[in-house]
Amino acid sequence: MTIDPPDFDAAFAARLDTLFAWRRDVRRFRPDPLDEATLRACLAAAHRAPSVGNSRPWRFVRVSDPARREAVIASFGQCNALAAAGYEGERAARYRALKLAGLKEAPVHLAAFCDGETGTGLGLGRGTMPETLAYSVVGAVQCLWLAARARGIGVGWVSILDPCAVTEVLAVPPAWRLVAYLCLGRPQEEHPDPELERHGWQAEDPRGAELYER
Repeated sequence: MTIDPPDFDAAFAARLDTLFAWRRDVRRFRPDPLDEATLRACLAAAHRAPSVGNSRPWRFVRVSDPARREAVIASFGQCNALAAAGYEGERAARYRALKLAGLKEAPVHLAAFCDGETGTGLGLGRGTMPETLAYSVVGAVQCLWLAARARGIGVGWVSILDPCAVTEVLAVPPAWRLVAYLCLGRPQEEHPDPELERHGWQAEDPRGAELYER
């Protein structure tokens, strides 16, 4: 049985483009708690993401335990200090001035893992490119991010972490590999441009918007 799809007209496409433009990596959060139903709606959107062989290998873990949160924050502090030491002079000063995570302020922490031993999909499509299993988790993160943005929720992806330490702290199954550690909450401020551009860390690289022909 087939059904007619919704009419995604030009007005809808324009609003969708606006949503993409306003999806930002948020580091400054208000401490207000998030409504559980809204969070679940964002997770439902994540579960609609494409995945290799329809494997759906993402596993989301909400980190609510204060001790575990503090351990993640400590990992960020250690990794951030090491990263800062890799820069010199003015660039080092600029790095230290950046706010690179909202771990202390965000009301919700979500860790996104890839279940490397999932039997769902029976391995379809990833025999020659097994990394597509983890890429599928990234797709789910992006769907969650856009669903959150549409509901006024900011998301920040924290990558300055020791994945092995975080995985151990969260006591997940051995086959789960950390793909993303996310902070969610209402943003303190709204900007249409990336924070790293706004604070002079880098200029936009136009190459990503180019189409190469072969």
